[in-house]
Amino acid sequence: MNILITGAAGFIGSRVGEMLALAGHTITGVDNYNDYYDPKLKHDRVARVQDALKTAKSAGHTVGTFTVLTGDITDEAFMTSTFQQYAPERIIHLAAMAGVRYSVSHPLRYVDTNVRGTTLLLELAHQHNVGHVVYASTSSVYGSNTVYPFTEDQPTERQLSPYAATKKATELMAHVYYHLYQLPVTGLRFFTVYGPWGRPDMGVSTFVRDILTGQPLTLYTGATELKRSFTYIDDIAAGIIASLEHPNGYQLLNIGGGESAPVTEYIALVEKYAGKKAIIITADKPAADVEVTDADTSKLRALGWSPDTPLATGVKNLVEWYRQYHKV
Repeated sequence: MNILITGAAGFIGSRVGEMLALAGHTITGVDNYNDYYDPKLKHDRVARVQDALKTAKSAGHTVGTFTVLTGDITDEAFMTSTFQQYAPERIIHLAAMAGVRYSVSHPLRYVDTNVRGTTLLLELAHQHNVGHVVYASTSSVYGSNTVYPFTEDQPTERQLSPYAATKKATELMAHVYYHLYQLPVTGLRFFTVYGPWGRPDMGVSTFVRDILTGQPLTLYTGATELKRSFTYIDDIAAGIIASLEHPNGYQLLNIGGGESAPVTEYIALVEKYAGKKAIIITADKPAADVEVTDADTSKLRALGWSPDTPLATGVKNLVEWYRQYHKV
């Protein structure tokens, strides 16, 4: 199957692309390699996927291809040409401006990439009769909700950041394309993805960096203990693929870890596998951050998906990778 993945050099996109290509699919990736964080990590992810495919092929396995084009999802000419040349049958749309706090100071970048870019993609998917679009939303759309766990039918009208608001806008636009053109669209609300090759700006990565290098880390505190539905990268990738295989009109699905865990538990596990104690500085939680994320994943589990990676295993893998990649 021909599958288009936007954000293919990203943390999630590269892992999904690798799994699908190893399964024999033809993957066309799109990424603009922007400098939100060091583009070298993005290029290294793509190289890792190519190496994995070469290794599998040399071992006698039948594999697909993974090609990443350099371009921006807001570039209409580039995206139109990509659809015309590669004729995708399915789309996994992961390209976005990510990061809650950065969006507070750069809201227009988020509106342009997340809202305009997604709308262009949906329009092209409609024009080219794509069979199913799976796109990245976020648990941040739940905003100030305090009824846990979060379920997909809860109200989501009170976002706390421009990032969350733009992601909510993509859910609304996806519904429009389903309503007008019956384009099958699935929005996945991601919950705190972590693991090897992860985004270096996320707390799950900066905690590892700071503990391994002996730097103070900042732990935000709120009115209640901060908790997250930590979700390992391989579980996220498997969930995306499971949803891609089950188009069902317009649907929103939570994709998160088995249960919510305190951020302090995550830090303690990093300390354990790093063999070092954290130097912790506390600070008040930024207004754009939520205190708790807790995912009800029963809808996605009904498709046969299960986030099986224990938090301890995932953290161990992340610490080992960070040491090797960054030579610390």
